[in-house]
Amino acid sequence: MRKIGLTGGIGAGKSAVSQLLASYGAVLVDSDLLAREVVAPGTPGLAAVVEEFGPGVLGPDGALDRPALGAIVFADPARLQALNAIVHPLVRARSAELEAAAAPDAVVVHDVPLLAENGLAPLYDRVIVVDASEQVRLDRLVRLRGMAEQEARARMAAQATREQRLAVADFVVANNGSLAELEQQVKAVWEQLTA
Repeated sequence: MRKIGLTGGIGAGKSAVSQLLASYGAVLVDSDLLAREVVAPGTPGLAAVVEEFGPGVLGPDGALDRPALGAIVFADPARLQALNAIVHPLVRARSAELEAAAAPDAVVVHDVPLLAENGLAPLYDRVIVVDASEQVRLDRLVRLRGMAEQEARARMAAQATREQRLAVADFVVANNGSLAELEQQVKAVWEQLTA
């Protein structure tokens, strides 16, 4: 089994790259999806988040109100650290379960937004960084995700710098252009991973 870390700043296009890799045959372990799974209603993870941040982070349906929690943690690095201390161990445990279930010859791609921030590069055989300019990322967050520019800039600032991400990269996929250009680069990386 080859264990690949995939990361990129918010708005860089990491999801598009992970979908392409999965279409080529990679087993995808998506940390964002797992982070939602481990704080779903009824889970110990959600109970721990509510204990730490109060009932104001719950919506009327009893599910986590992500925008309310985001407003707290993205404005205060200490609060973000408290949230990560709850969620990250749960995500790591679930990732390990999914990896253990993969075939022995699989290429397992771990989609990890905070790979560089959390010093996780040594856990992987190779690291792929999806890179896009700050302006392209900002435009995607505002135009495609409907974020206010100030919120988008705050989320970007809360992550590793572009230089920090590139420093851990074995492969860099530049995503400032078209989907066809992206596909071409991802296919080339896949061919190297499976050679």
